[in-house]
Amino acid sequence: MSHAHRARRLAGLLAGVLLLVGTAAACGDSGSDTVAGTGSGSGSGKSSASSDAFPVTIKNKFGSTTIKSEPKRIVTIGLTDQDAVLALGKVPVATTEWLGGYKGAIGPWAQDKLGSSAAPTVLKDTGTGPQVEKIAALKPDLILALYSGLTKAQYQTLSKFAPVVAQPKEYNDYGIPWQQQTETIGKALGKADEAKTLVDGVEAKFTAAKAKYPVFAESSAVMATPYEGTFVYGSQDPRSRLLTDLGFSLPSGLDKVIGDSFGANISSERTDLLDQDVAVWIVPDTTTAVTKLHANKLYGDLNVVKQGCEVFIPETSDYGNAVSLSTVLSIPYVLDRLVPQLAAAVDGKTATKVEQPAS
Repeated sequence: MSHAHRARRLAGLLAGVLLLVGTAAACGDSGSDTVAGTGSGSGSGKSSASSDAFPVTIKNKFGSTTIKSEPKRIVTIGLTDQDAVLALGKVPVATTEWLGGYKGAIGPWAQDKLGSSAAPTVLKDTGTGPQVEKIAALKPDLILALYSGLTKAQYQTLSKFAPVVAQPKEYNDYGIPWQQQTETIGKALGKADEAKTLVDGVEAKFTAAKAKYPVFAESSAVMATPYEGTFVYGSQDPRSRLLTDLGFSLPSGLDKVIGDSFGANISSERTDLLDQDVAVWIVPDTTTAVTKLHANKLYGDLNVVKQGCEVFIPETSDYGNAVSLSTVLSIPYVLDRLVPQLAAAVDGKTATKVEQPAS
């Protein structure tokens, strides 16, 4: 996906509110609790849920949703929700495009989970919200919108067709941790125990990295991107959570600057937020974009630059895409690449070069 395309997506996420498509306009505010069962479409599940897992009720930002029986036709409108579905042995009938470039919106870290199943239909969201008519035509029996900015009106409209598991109220939109995302989806699919096992497996990888590099727990870090200046990710963004899950601390006062969003552009007066033990940048490329960053004296004169404590991640590479998703499936792929870079950046030796991963 082009940098301009990703920038448009980022701008859409920053808006924090998705507009309602045509059919949603007729939807009244008649309550936020929904109850639904299995739809009439053919099944796409690859393994069965526990027989006593249903009915199950899951709370969300707008109320609660009850799923009466095992879902067979799952649509994901949460931009990263498909990975947890795949990890739990099911293939969605439809996903929602975010990064672009992947058939079915399934990244290389998740391809083996697709098996012999057909790739999901890919839905679009160009800033006007979910494609309601196309979703209805797919006859879903479960709609997942955990990593999303779903509005109440959209939630109510989509709930006419199937139970909708929307984002939790305790986090910012697009702020659900990957652990809760995985376990909530596991609960919705009747596979709570399997989901917990998956989470434990990935958390063990974080634990191993922290044990190998105890310096991480003694270091501060920040995740940023040169989007319309300098955009810094807050503590509730999955990208920043990669750093804190590895033991790093985020800049003091970061969330006060970010507000109730997943990230924000910072003014030149707050460039100090970037002067941490390591700065991780998601960049359009690792040549001209880096040169441009360093040419800015406010940033280029910081110790983090002078001491070579920077990590650069090409945003449209598989690596960059995996970082942006930060799911139960993409994180192991990320850690194999990110941990060695972070270790080089904080080893205390200015001469140590932070190498790009071989692939």
